[in-house]
Amino acid sequence: MNKGLSRRSFLRLAGAGVAGTSLGALGFGAAEAAEVAHVRAFRLTATTETRNTCTYCSVACGIILYAKGDLKAGETAELLHVEGDADHPTNRGTLCPKGAALKDFALSPTRAVKPRYRAPGGADWQDITWDAAFDKIARAIKDDRDQNFIARNDQGVTVNRWLSTGFLAASGTTNESAWLTYKTVRALGIVGFDNQARV
Repeated sequence: MNKGLSRRSFLRLAGAGVAGTSLGALGFGAAEAAEVAHVRAFRLTATTETRNTCTYCSVACGIILYAKGDLKAGETAELLHVEGDADHPTNRGTLCPKGAALKDFALSPTRAVKPRYRAPGGADWQDITWDAAFDKIARAIKDDRDQNFIARNDQGVTVNRWLSTGFLAASGTTNESAWLTYKTVRALGIVGFDNQARV
């Protein structure tokens, strides 16, 4: 007989064995199997994870988008879940109510997904291509600058100002793209320049 096994330890082990056998005899084994059978696999396991920036405000929180569907195989990606990026220095995984509802915004049937144009004085919108939209924007910028650019002020000092157009930059960008935006806007002579971070 094992000298390390006391009478009390023996009774404890025997009691545990009897209890386990009794529970199995009463059908708890089947209940456990049923419980295991209904547990679903984690639905984000087979998804593609994409990091992005929230589109709402100037805080520029980091988000993670989970989509199912392999684009390389010709499948359509379906957005399943959006959550805050815990590794992002701005929000550390947290999202405001608007950011937490990004999935509904992205999948909304009323969301604008292509450029539209309404003629001056018109009541109806028409769909146009992205090339046509960029051409219209470029033409409006060029025409306005040609008409309103001020090369010299009344004293004859070179000022190179364009006062009839303003520019509002996005804040959820990198330092590099913000620098390029600033240089482009100032090179055009635009004085009215602000950033979404101040709005």
